[in-house]
Amino acid sequence: MLNIFNKPYPFNDDLKHNTRVIFFISIGVFVFLWLFQPFDISSLPVRQKYYLLAGFGFVTFLALSLNLLIIPSLFPTKFSSAVWNIKKDILWNSWTLFTILGGYFLFTEWLGVMKFNFYTVIKLVLTAILPISVLIIVNYNRMLRIHVKTANELNRKLKEHKQVEDRIIYFVSDYQKDSLAIKASTLILIRSANNYIEVFWKEGDVVRNQMVRCSMISAEEIVKEFKFIFKSHRSFVVNINYIERFEGNSQGYKLYFDNVNFAIPVSKTSVDKLKELI
Repeated sequence: MLNIFNKPYPFNDDLKHNTRVIFFISIGVFVFLWLFQPFDISSLPVRQKYYLLAGFGFVTFLALSLNLLIIPSLFPTKFSSAVWNIKKDILWNSWTLFTILGGYFLFTEWLGVMKFNFYTVIKLVLTAILPISVLIIVNYNRMLRIHVKTANELNRKLKEHKQVEDRIIYFVSDYQKDSLAIKASTLILIRSANNYIEVFWKEGDVVRNQMVRCSMISAEEIVKEFKFIFKSHRSFVVNINYIERFEGNSQGYKLYFDNVNFAIPVSKTSVDKLKELI
């Protein structure tokens, strides 16, 4: 159950996009407070009211800039999508929420316009949650749009470009009886299975599979000359001619094949290579 927190999750390192998002969220906080006026803002003198609203917007801008622009720029390897996961994203959003909340608290203390009690703190927390919620939704939808768009482009190109190769390929097993010889054009995919590989191929309308005592490195060497056979992930090698469809979501891309009852992941570093191939 807890393994879900270690699943890869893309960190949005697009600084230009983040700058625009930070600006609009900061303006949004100002507009939200102006419209709904929590903390009895309406009872404040006009000058103090403007100071408070503008200050909250400015604190939001500073906190988000620190956490989305400055720190990721100083430590790019720590925030790379290659090492980022769900747990880190939750912790980082929690830290961002804390910095916004702390900024609100320090600003109102300096301005001296609020008397703090339990209800005031709750209102501050709810206000600080607003920009974080918007940020999460914006980033999720952005990654979803990018991946879906790329998947659709790959599906279109896949239909336009098919390659055929009928040469025989041999997977030699450490146990000779498990060795396998098939036409390259019939190979669907190869899946790593510890000290074995599992080879899937098409025989007429039926998908066959066989375990072969062979390393994935050896299998990659055997098929490397065939341009239509592609390593999509450290554990998978696939024949692009049999890809039924691509799917993209906020976490990345997956490949689907006819009569194969599981999806094949595509690593982030392999997406561009796959585009070139098809």
